[in-house]
Amino acid sequence: MREGFVRATYELFIKEIQTILTASYVIAVGIGMLFNYQKYSQFEINIFNYSDVFDFLIAPFSDFYILLFATTSILFVLLLIKLDLVWKQYWPKSYSKANLGHDQKPWYKTYKLVAFVLTFMLYLYLSANYYGRYTKERIVKQNDISIKLVDNEINTGKLIGKTKDVIFLVKGKNVLVIPISSLVKEIRIK
Repeated sequence: MREGFVRATYELFIKEIQTILTASYVIAVGIGMLFNYQKYSQFEINIFNYSDVFDFLIAPFSDFYILLFATTSILFVLLLIKLDLVWKQYWPKSYSKANLGHDQKPWYKTYKLVAFVLTFMLYLYLSANYYGRYTKERIVKQNDISIKLVDNEINTGKLIGKTKDVIFLVKGKNVLVIPISSLVKEIRIK
C-alpha cells in the first residue's frame, strides 16, 4: 500500500514538473518574440518578415538579457501567486480588507485573474519597449563590423542582429538586410 502511494505521488510530481516546464518555455518564447520585435522595431525592421519558427524557438536563449528577464519574470509571477495564496490562507481578515471585501464576491476570482494577466502583459510590453531602446543605444555605440560579400564588396556597419537567413546592419541612417545564402546582394530598408 505504501509503495503504491509513493509511486503515485512521484508520478503526479513528475507530471506537474513537466507541465510547469512546458508552460514556462512557452512563456519564455513569447517573451523572447516580444523583446526581439521591440529590438528590431527600433530600426524600423519587422522581424517577423525575416524570421522563421526556429529563430523564435531559440529567442529566449539568443540574448542573455532576454533569458535573464524571462527567467526572473516567470519566477516573480510564481512568487506573487504563492504570496497571494499564503496571505489569503493565513491572514484572511487583512486580505479581505485589502481587497475591500470583494474577495467574498462570486466574480472575484475571474476579476483577479483578468487583472493579473492584463497587468503582467502591460509589464511585459513596457519592459520590452525599454529593452528595445536600451539595445539600440548599445548597438549605436558599438564598433563597426565588416562583411565581405561573394563579389568581394565589403559592407561595414553596426551589427543589429541576425537570423538564420539574414544579417542586419545599420550604416548611418540606412538599415541593410544582407542575405546569408542567396544571390541577392542586399536589401535596403531605409
